Amino acid sequence: MSDPTTRPALSLRGAGLSFGDRTLWSGLDLDVAPGEFVAVLGPNGSGKTTLIRVLLGLLPLSEGEVVVSGRAPRRGSPEIGYVPQQQPLAPDLPLRGRDLVGLGADGHRFGPTLPRGRRARRARVERALEQVGGTGYADAPVGRLSGGEQQRLRIAQALVGDPGVLLCDEPLLSLDLAHQRTVTRLIDERRRAAGTAVLFVTHEINPVLPLVDRVLYLVDGRFRIGPTEEVMTSQVLSELYRTEVDVLRVRDRLVVVGAEDHDHHEPRDVLAVGGGA
Repeated sequence: MSDPTTRPALSLRGAGLSFGDRTLWSGLDLDVAPGEFVAVLGPNGSGKTTLIRVLLGLLPLSEGEVVVSGRAPRRGSPEIGYVPQQQPLAPDLPLRGRDLVGLGADGHRFGPTLPRGRRARRARVERALEQVGGTGYADAPVGRLSGGEQQRLRIAQALVGDPGVLLCDEPLLSLDLAHQRTVTRLIDERRRAAGTAVLFVTHEINPVLPLVDRVLYLVDGRFRIGPTEEVMTSQVLSELYRTEVDVLRVRDRLVVVGAEDHDHHEPRDVLAVGGGA
């Protein structure tokens, strides 16, 4: 999907992030092209979600620069869509499905909306609901919907501003295999139809393996970027983890097996074996 003649949808140059004496990553150069799907992998604490926060404009870099859709990231930017982890909502939450989606249209705007603006907003919400197949339960209380239905609405919320960049932070967690497939299909359809760049943080690459153009793998301040077949190898992961790691291909799935006595991040935790996240 990458086109070297096209301006990147997001770009990091010499990017680094530190907290006190701890450096999550440093010297990170990454360009993501419009329509490209990049999976971000690594163990807990490696800085995957923190990278998403930087791109959302919620956290400044310690060094380097970042540009998203041609400008520095900022809170509530309509150019950026965000799909979070699936988290259950309270059954008695007084919020309908369309209300949840509508929050995505209001995130970058302050003050009252004029009548013409309200009509345009309603049209955007309805279009986003249609894109994810959520029209049928748009008026239902969100807390009474299934986890998969709620996650569809979160995708619609992310798309309502017609973003050029879609940031997904573990959007498959707590979803069964069928709903994982639905969520990944919706995200893939969007990026192909609209040329939306996707940065997809996950612990489990297998549900998105057919969609991934490149992988960014973060481990303990080190990283590797490249096509899946170049990064997801025994040699590369062993170098990143500084211990022996085996990457096996079982039919159309990747299985990562690490040393039991690894004393920092066990590679067993990198990718779940099987269908779940």
